[in-house]
Amino acid sequence: LAGQEAQVGVPGAELDLAARESPRGGRGGTGGERAWMLDIEELASKATRTSRGPSDKAAGVDAGTPASARPTLSQRAEATASNIPGAATVYVRTFGCAHNVSDGETMAGLLEAAGYRVVGDKERGKAHAWVVNSCTVKGPSQDAMNNAIKAAREDGKAVVVAGCVPQGDPHAKSLSDAGISLLGVTQLSRVVEVVEAALAGNSVRLLKRGPLPSLDLPKVRRNEHVEIVPISAGCLGSCTYCKTKHARGDLVSYPVEAIVARVRSAAAEGVAEVWLSSEDTGAYGIDIGTDISQLLRALCEALPTDGRTMLRLGMTNPPYILEHLDAVAEAMRHPCVFEFLHLPVQSGSDDILKAMNREYTVAEFEECADRLLAKVPNLHLATDVIAAFPGETEADFEATVRVVTKYRFAELHISQFYPRPGTPAARLRPRVEGTVAKRRTRRLTELFEGYRPYDHLVGRTVRVWISDTAADGVSLVGHTKDYVQVLIAPEEGLVGSSVTVEVKSAGRWSVRGEVRRQVVAPVLAEERAVAVEERAVAAERAVATAEATVAAARMRRRTTPPPPQIEGAHESNSES
Repeated sequence: LAGQEAQVGVPGAELDLAARESPRGGRGGTGGERAWMLDIEELASKATRTSRGPSDKAAGVDAGTPASARPTLSQRAEATASNIPGAATVYVRTFGCAHNVSDGETMAGLLEAAGYRVVGDKERGKAHAWVVNSCTVKGPSQDAMNNAIKAAREDGKAVVVAGCVPQGDPHAKSLSDAGISLLGVTQLSRVVEVVEAALAGNSVRLLKRGPLPSLDLPKVRRNEHVEIVPISAGCLGSCTYCKTKHARGDLVSYPVEAIVARVRSAAAEGVAEVWLSSEDTGAYGIDIGTDISQLLRALCEALPTDGRTMLRLGMTNPPYILEHLDAVAEAMRHPCVFEFLHLPVQSGSDDILKAMNREYTVAEFEECADRLLAKVPNLHLATDVIAAFPGETEADFEATVRVVTKYRFAELHISQFYPRPGTPAARLRPRVEGTVAKRRTRRLTELFEGYRPYDHLVGRTVRVWISDTAADGVSLVGHTKDYVQVLIAPEEGLVGSSVTVEVKSAGRWSVRGEVRRQVVAPVLAEERAVAVEERAVAAERAVATAEATVAAARMRRRTTPPPPQIEGAHESNSES
């Protein structure tokens, strides 16, 4: 595996980037192993030479099996197809945040471009391989990954686990199965190779960090009317409870021009919403000599002037957004930018924020919220709260209740503290008793659910961007400029368009209304086809660039002689 420190065996063996004994007696490393490494192409060649071919054996049938118990011709063909690169069916299951969803869409796009049929939940039982794109934020999200892996393995599927869990915790017990392949967050462009190897019965582990995947790689959107564009990966913080930092690492930003090009391309295809995704929007660009203000100005200039496509900002932490509040407010006043911001507070207590190492005070959070609300009065402000963090007293909790009461957040994501293995917070004491933790989360939930934030909209006519079918499976759903969720009756030709809606009723989470007129129709099929073709060309270039990079790395590895071995030296492979 080019550029990786890998030990690769014959079909059925594990291709592991973790340190193992080298033939020279060292531990992991680079030089001593080169003589016996194999590339994925070489592995595939071996698999072909040792394959039993489209026969009874390929379908897992012993020669002594009675004819009556043998599979039918179609069953044998299905079994054989799973061993042919590009001929299999792959189920991609994603857990977690918008960034993870975008990564899952990219992997699905690459697999589809390689000829695989990518299926959803309804057809997962028919898939030959499962790609489980994992989330490590909380225990329940990792438990969901574990359940998916178990179900796939019990059903005899080839399994590739991608995302934050293998990158941040590659030695997790659920990943120890020799039949599971692992794919790191910066190795997405090689998902096709890994799936091919997994289908051939091998275990591949590509976890070494590399450059960010190109934004031009092909995608299969979960929602064809919503484009998720990562603007960066990683962050500059070191929160004591955070496991994501272990996976995503330090801040790495995409260039402004690459982000603008991707947004312009998505808008040309007629998406209703573009979401900017980041672990910390406010920190964008610090590593490459730019900032979020410059990016937002460039994006506002690139958006269609007819307002058919709306931009939504991602999550930002207070420390790095403080100096850009005026620019953020200016962007949200643009007619093509939603008045929405996700600004986590986590706690209303400075003592707890310090224990979390959040690098801001409650006063600084309130400065962010107050200044933005002054400039954008209808701002849809979302936040996060962690209840029962170690050491949280009743006074600390009441301080959090005060902040929630003051701002009456449009969205409040409440989490009970979950100690994540390997994080400093997992060692903090004293822990809050379980019954107390549940009481605190229940109180916050009841407080939040007691608000009626949308009653004032009844009788008003608002502009809505329709992007999806609602959770009830019948109504269409869209958002106002200040990101209020609006439900309307289904009608052909509305999804992907912008309409005016008269609000008839309001609930806790959304409003319901009737369409009065269509402001902007969906992009015509002909226009969309041209945009899709242009994007496909860009995707081909991105894939070719990724392949060339891999090929160059292979060539360097094959031609570079191993370094001289110093007696007693101990090689390491910490990045794998």
